[in-house]
Amino acid sequence: MPGTDDAQWLARSIDLAVANVADGGGPFGALIVRDGVVLAEGQNRVTRDLDPTAHAEVVAIRAACAAVGDFSLAGATLYTSCEPCPLCLSAALWARVDRVVYAADRHDAARGGFDDLEFYELFGRDRATWDLPVDAVRPENAPAPFDAWLAHDHRTDY
Repeated sequence: MPGTDDAQWLARSIDLAVANVADGGGPFGALIVRDGVVLAEGQNRVTRDLDPTAHAEVVAIRAACAAVGDFSLAGATLYTSCEPCPLCLSAALWARVDRVVYAADRHDAARGGFDDLEFYELFGRDRATWDLPVDAVRPENAPAPFDAWLAHDHRTDY
């Protein structure tokens, strides 16, 4: 339930975002909290690292997984200075966090010149209308990687 802990963690995510701007980075900060303990923090590193996936949330998720030694962050909450873009929301889903809490929203990000709102709108449209072609080309062996996965006795399910 929303409460004073949420306000405290959101304040920290906003502080991380503002500090990142001062350091020449993007206006995004995030942290992963489990059982009242910060597992990791992240700031947007897209331009610094020349990595379009180095969003604050992804950076925090990567660091938290490394800190706990697991790809699952079940039981954790992702706090972020801005509503996660589709990339970051997907990362949170893959990391199995229990909850996402954000401060600013996609409209604030759009006002700042970021594509979050545009991408959310794009995903709501039929792919045939996209500027980026996304084409399925299905060779006969297309399912081979999944067949190998299912046949592997020592796979780590996720």
